[in-house]
Amino acid sequence: MGPTSKLRIIPLGGVDEIGKNITVFEYEDDIIVVDCGLIFPKEDMLGIDMVIPDVAYLVENKDRLRGFFLTHGHEDHIGALPYVLRQVQAPLYGTRLTLALVENKLREYGMDGGVHCQVVRPRDVVTLGVFTVQFIKVSHSIAGACALAITCPVGTVMVTGDFKIDYTPIDGEVTDLNTFAAWGSSGVLALLAESTNVERPGYTMSEKKIGETFHSLFRSAYGRIIVAIFASNIHRIQQVVDEAVRFGRRVCFIGRSMVNTVRVAIQIGELKIPEGHLVSAEVLDRYNDDELVVITTGSQGEPMSGLTRMAYSEHKKLQIRQSDLVIVSANPIPGNELLVSRVINQLYRVGAQVVYEAIADVHVSGHACQEELKLIHALTKPRYFIPVHGEYRMLWHHAQLAEAMGQSREHIVIPEIGQVIELGEDTLHIAGSVPTGSVMIDGLGIGDVGNVVLRDRKHLSQDGLIIVVLAADKQNGKVVSGPDIISRGFVYVRENEGLIEGVRQAVCGVLASYPTIQSADWTEIKNRIKDELHRYIFEQIKRNPMILPIIVEM
Repeated sequence: MGPTSKLRIIPLGGVDEIGKNITVFEYEDDIIVVDCGLIFPKEDMLGIDMVIPDVAYLVENKDRLRGFFLTHGHEDHIGALPYVLRQVQAPLYGTRLTLALVENKLREYGMDGGVHCQVVRPRDVVTLGVFTVQFIKVSHSIAGACALAITCPVGTVMVTGDFKIDYTPIDGEVTDLNTFAAWGSSGVLALLAESTNVERPGYTMSEKKIGETFHSLFRSAYGRIIVAIFASNIHRIQQVVDEAVRFGRRVCFIGRSMVNTVRVAIQIGELKIPEGHLVSAEVLDRYNDDELVVITTGSQGEPMSGLTRMAYSEHKKLQIRQSDLVIVSANPIPGNELLVSRVINQLYRVGAQVVYEAIADVHVSGHACQEELKLIHALTKPRYFIPVHGEYRMLWHHAQLAEAMGQSREHIVIPEIGQVIELGEDTLHIAGSVPTGSVMIDGLGIGDVGNVVLRDRKHLSQDGLIIVVLAADKQNGKVVSGPDIISRGFVYVRENEGLIEGVRQAVCGVLASYPTIQSADWTEIKNRIKDELHRYIFEQIKRNPMILPIIVEM
């Protein structure tokens, strides 16, 4: 007779979105968590730096939390750890590069030494409470990526993490299909597989193909070569370094995240640069242009990144020249297309030769396409399937793919954030939900910016602000100064004196109905000023600025 308790799977992020990946696995008194990532803000989140998952459920159950298992070191899988680990304490398990990046991040937040980080290798097994977790090597766009086989009394759940099946990876370590097949033979209760590229037929191109393109471009370049890459893509950086060494060029890294990540990768042996080939930005002028390769941040057109500042002549150490070859070795993340386009246009404008994905094979995805996903489904043969890591349409298409391979529709769940999915040996059902959502980070503020503040920021950005300032005598309540009208982002006062005077007269009309201005009536007076000005301004120029009345007691 099987166990009576159920395994509860609760995605706190990473479904119906790309990013903010974090999934809770709960069985009786034990909880483990897979990944803990962030997501970058949408365009309407004005001023927000990043968004992290709401982990109120983990805080409420922190006594049962046994550990975090990290599939790889991308920000959407580890970026929220410095914030979450301030609220809950638990050891971290991951491969060498993953934990090195985490420790570097924790050090930046003044949290080094306070968190236990346990380095594991592929095929290692960790037991926490009732859970046994095996790490399984997969290929991705960062070294050290792993899938997980999570076993508890009701069965084994496979979590692919981000992966692709690359038969010629740069590190020579292919995706461990043998272990996937072994688990499939012994029985997989459920599969949680990523869905990023499920809309793409066929297979993802091998990373080694990029090396062939780099070789051709380096062979014909006569000036400096500047390559913009994701800082975390160590394998691609290694290919650039290898080509630089092959053609007798020195390598320089530019950009804070690039320098930090490369330093960590060199320290742990994931990135190898021959002695004498690494130079700092301070000594670039000592070398001829045909002796240099610069590897920089900015593949997404970020305003403060190295490549963007070079393109607009704002970088202290390096300016773009007409002889430069610039390679943008990345695909724009959805939402960044305009930023990337602007930077490429500017690079052409200053005379550089630019190579990007639309005109050459300088980027391949780190995510599995349809045929690779089908292979994982075929090898694992799961009883139940839960698509993850994708927007809703991606999850839907992945569910369709599973069904086309023979998966029963009743055995597929398209999850929602906060939804509790209960699994038994022969049962799957939705058992309610837990409190969850998104926490916005603005500077050092955590969660202090909500929808109301964002609404006001949007209002200010679109319509501007009018401030009405007046002073009242504390003794008799008479207006002794003002009303003064201040406009910010609405109209330029000197060129719209008639409108501003009309605003002032409208305020005076409201004040005339109050013989005295007592503090007890201030709220009513301010509301009447707002209403009257909204009406007047809309009648005049069909705009609706934010109106802020201020009454000062003298």
